[in-house]
Amino acid sequence: MGFWELLVIAVVALLVLGPERLPGAIRSVSRTINSVKQFGQQMQAELNDNLRVHELHQKLKQAEQKGFLDLTDEEKSAVAELKQAAADVNPSSKPKQTKTAENDDDQSRT
Repeated sequence: MGFWELLVIAVVALLVLGPERLPGAIRSVSRTINSVKQFGQQMQAELNDNLRVHELHQKLKQAEQKGFLDLTDEEKSAVAELKQAAADVNPSSKPKQTKTAENDDDQSRT
């Protein structure tokens, strides 16, 4: 929109809403625009994540077809990234503190 179009919209809004309600309407429109922008950014980030997952899945398929032999650098990095993601998700790979160690710590404090 050009300057003159915005000026016409501002004058019409002032005439229709009046000087009392115009600031509230501007705040409301501003909040709506910001929430739409935020929603768009979230959707774009989610779409990028989904595309990355799909790309990794394709690379894994290619690596499986080759029997994980003679992999390209892209395939190797994709397999490594997937292994890391699996290790991050898998709770059994994380070190656990035993109950006896927690009890010993509690007893030493008293």
